[in-house]
Amino acid sequence: MKLIGYFRSSAAFRVRIALNLKGIAVEHASRHLRRGEQSSSDYAAINPQKLVPALVLDDGQVLTQSMAIMEYLEEMHPEPPLLPKDSVGRARVRSLSLIVSADIHPIQNLRVMAYLRQKFEQTEESAFTWSRHWIETGFDAYEATLKQGGTGTFSHGDQPTMADMCLVPQVFNAARFKVDMQRYPLIQGIHEACMRLPAFDAAQPSRQPDAEP
Repeated sequence: MKLIGYFRSSAAFRVRIALNLKGIAVEHASRHLRRGEQSSSDYAAINPQKLVPALVLDDGQVLTQSMAIMEYLEEMHPEPPLLPKDSVGRARVRSLSLIVSADIHPIQNLRVMAYLRQKFEQTEESAFTWSRHWIETGFDAYEATLKQGGTGTFSHGDQPTMADMCLVPQVFNAARFKVDMQRYPLIQGIHEACMRLPAFDAAQPSRQPDAEP
């Protein structure tokens, strides 16, 4: 299989963690998002959304959207699990995952910020303020949900789940946008626990072949 991503992409970061946890080796390829390489005609033929990641299977079929890719990996390679065994636990993990992947990430990513600057004449500072606001709004909800119960060393219990694979990349983004993480002690503790695991550490942006300063 081949994973097409970008070192700083949160969505690709999620999938790299999942692959590492499950011990699945893939070929890695990069599309430089800031240079617009994802918009080329050859990549649009692979992924019409012109986003990363895309997972090209051995038979040539292409999977897109990080959440769908992680669900596929879970079905095809169930050990170690990314989701709990019980239905309520699985729903909780998916809910936490979606706080990040559906409610935070889409409205603070590269193309949204570019649109704010180009179409609404926002400055770099105001675009950053926009992003920081939505990260903090989402983290407020995530932290509050963690306090309701079910949380252990990780977002759900004492084994990493799909929720942590979504959370960790967003914490990396939060640092870029100067979010005060002291407001989120539970999130911060989970992030630190995750980064002590080789699967998370090896997936971080600075360790990718296409990494830039």
